[in-house]
Amino acid sequence: MDFKHLKYPLVTVSSPPPRFTLREWYLNNHHHYRTAQDQQQKAARVTAESNRLCNLISEVTKLNKAEVDNTLGERIKDTEYWKKENEIQKEECCKEEEALLIYKERITGALVSLKQQAQTSKKCIILREGRLGIDQVHDDVERELLKEAETIEGVQSLLHRTLEQANEQIRLLRSAKYFLDRDNEDKATALKIDKYCGNLQETSLNLSTHHEVASLDPSRNITREEWEHFSKKFIERAAKDVNNTRPLRSYIDILLKQVTEDLLNQYRVTNESFSRRIRETRDAKIKLENEHHETMQQANDMLRNITRLEKAIAEKEGFMALAFTRLGQRAQRSAVERTRDEVETKLVAEVQELRDNVSVLQEMLSEAQASLRYLLKTQIQLEEEINIKANTLKIDDVDCMTLRQSMAFYSY
Repeated sequence: MDFKHLKYPLVTVSSPPPRFTLREWYLNNHHHYRTAQDQQQKAARVTAESNRLCNLISEVTKLNKAEVDNTLGERIKDTEYWKKENEIQKEECCKEEEALLIYKERITGALVSLKQQAQTSKKCIILREGRLGIDQVHDDVERELLKEAETIEGVQSLLHRTLEQANEQIRLLRSAKYFLDRDNEDKATALKIDKYCGNLQETSLNLSTHHEVASLDPSRNITREEWEHFSKKFIERAAKDVNNTRPLRSYIDILLKQVTEDLLNQYRVTNESFSRRIRETRDAKIKLENEHHETMQQANDMLRNITRLEKAIAEKEGFMALAFTRLGQRAQRSAVERTRDEVETKLVAEVQELRDNVSVLQEMLSEAQASLRYLLKTQIQLEEEINIKANTLKIDDVDCMTLRQSMAFYSY
């Protein structure tokens, strides 16, 4: 047989399996029995431990959840408490701000009014510069007007400083309200989140196994003490601003009352000075007018007296001419008839007496004319003084007092 032409491979025949003894057979079975029993006991222990751990962990989980729920509830209460305190303090800030704004309006109104009063007072000072002559005196009215203007300027300066304090306090209150609002918004957001978390259960939908907003690292969050500190800080700051506002309002009340009293007192004193000065000027004007009337009468009497003197002198000139004519005619007598008789003596004596009388009358006429000139000069001076007093009365009684009637100092 030719093996070269065979297509099948050669098959190697394996050796027969080993033969075991009966003892080995029993030992092998016993080993499997023991192994199965050991694994069954271990499985029973694992099952028991698993049940115990599941029950224990379930209880711990429930306790942890209950503790978290309780802590979350306390957190919600704390947040609501601080939020309520925040809102109460914000309401106090709003009340104080509204009250302080009213006080600010009072100060502003007082400043507007005082600006008009200051203009009126200064205008009175300027008007009194229009007095004439001797009436341009530094009298009580001028002193009180200057004092009034100085008082008004001092009050304006004080009110401007107080207004700045009020504006600064309003700014602080608004700043406190701003931070309270921000803190309130943060707490409202936190309350919304915590209440949402409090309503979540393990069976709720859309639960997440990781934090989507911030890291779970507790070191990156503030502590409860820091949170309470921040909450207290904003409230305490607002309370401090509120407490600072109340004394400021009391101060403004006292200030406005005091400055009103001071201004009213000075206003009354100035008006009394005006009244006294007007009475003095009016009395002086009346006396001057009386003197002017008397002077005019004296001037008229003196004018009549001068006329009478001139007439008397003129009459004496007639008598003088008569006497001279008689003497001249009698001087034409001839020879023995030109005697120095009694007639001649009488005529000469008459001429001399007429000359003396005319001289006396002329002296009296000169004196009367001089007196008339002085009377007329005095009359003119009195008229000037009366005009000066009339001008002063117009300025003080009409112009200034009419202006001052518009000055009104009331409780701002």
